[in-house]
Amino acid sequence: MGSMGEVGDDEIQPRSYWRWSKQDFLPGESFKNWASYHSALSQTCFRFKDRLTTRSEDANEIGEMRKQSENDMKRCLTWWDLTWFGFGSVIGAGIFVLTGQEAHDHAGPAIVLSYVASGVSALLSVFCYTEFAVETPVAGGSFACLRIELGDFAAFITAGNILLESIVGSAAVARAWTSYSTNLLNLPKNSLIFHTNLTEGYNLLDPIAVAVLAIAATLAMISTRKTSVFNWIASAINTVVILFLIIAGFANADPSNLTPFLPYGVKGIFQAAAIVYFAYGGFDNIATMAEETKNPSRDIPLRLLGSMSIITVIYCLMVLSLSIMQDYRDIDTQAAYSVAFRSWG
Repeated sequence: MGSMGEVGDDEIQPRSYWRWSKQDFLPGESFKNWASYHSALSQTCFRFKDRLTTRSEDANEIGEMRKQSENDMKRCLTWWDLTWFGFGSVIGAGIFVLTGQEAHDHAGPAIVLSYVASGVSALLSVFCYTEFAVETPVAGGSFACLRIELGDFAAFITAGNILLESIVGSAAVARAWTSYSTNLLNLPKNSLIFHTNLTEGYNLLDPIAVAVLAIAATLAMISTRKTSVFNWIASAINTVVILFLIIAGFANADPSNLTPFLPYGVKGIFQAAAIVYFAYGGFDNIATMAEETKNPSRDIPLRLLGSMSIITVIYCLMVLSLSIMQDYRDIDTQAAYSVAFRSWG
C-alpha cells in the first residue's frame, strides 16, 4: 500500500498500516498543540460526565466507526475457521499446567467436577458473547455492544479487562512452553530462564516465552487467513496429542487412585474451579471476529456453543485420565502429564 492520495472526488486510497506520524499516534483535536491540550484538560470533569452518561447507537458502531478505520476487514472466515479458532483460543497451557496444581493442592480426583463447574460457567458467558456478535456484528465485539447498552465508561472498563485477560493468558501460555521444554529435555527447573540483576521477583528473563510471543504476534499481523491456516495445523496437532493423553491415561488406569474422591471436601472443588476457569479463557476472541466472518449472525453463535461444549467434554476426560493414572498426592504441579507418563515408563 502507498501513502494516502486522491483517487476521485469521494474515494481515498487506503494508507499503509506502517506509519509513524504524530497524527497517527495522537489523532484527536486535543493534541494539535499545547493550547488545545490545556483546553482539553480544563474540560476533564465535563468530558468524564459525558463519557459516563453518553450511549452510542447501532448505526454509529456498524457504519460510522467502520468508516473511520480506513482499511476494511475482509470477510474471509467460515464456520470451519471459527470452530478451529475456538479450539486454538481455548485449549492451551491452562489445562496442562493448572490441572496438576489444583488436583494436588485443592481438589484431588474431584478436579473433574471443578472442570464441570467452570465449563458450565463458561457456557453461560458464551450465551452473552453470542448476543454481542448477533446484535453488533463488528470487530469491537463486547466493547461495541456495551457502548450502545451501558455507555462509554462501562465499555472502557470492559476493554481494559479483555486486554488484561489476553496479556495474562498469552504470558501464561508462553511461559508453559519453557516449563514443558525443561521437562522434555530432562533439565532442572528454571534452567532455561536467565537471571538478571533486577529486583528480586522481576529478575527472571524467559527467552523461549519471548520468542513464542514474537512469532505468534508476527503470524497474527501477516494475515487473518494465513493465521487461520496455521491455527488449523497447530490445533490439529494439539488435538492428536490430547487424544493420545486421554487414551494412554485410561490404558494405564488404576481405579484405586480415585479414592478418596473428595480429599479436600466440596470447598476444594469450587476453590479449584475458580482457578481452572482460566483454562476456558479465550472464547471471547471469537466474538471479535464478526467483521471478518462471512455470516456472523449464524456462524459465531453456533461455533461458540459447539466448540465450548466439546472442549468441556475433552477437559473432563483429560483430567479424569490423569486422576485415574496417578495418585493426586504424586501429581507434579508444574508439568503434570509429562511427569505422570514418565512414572509409567
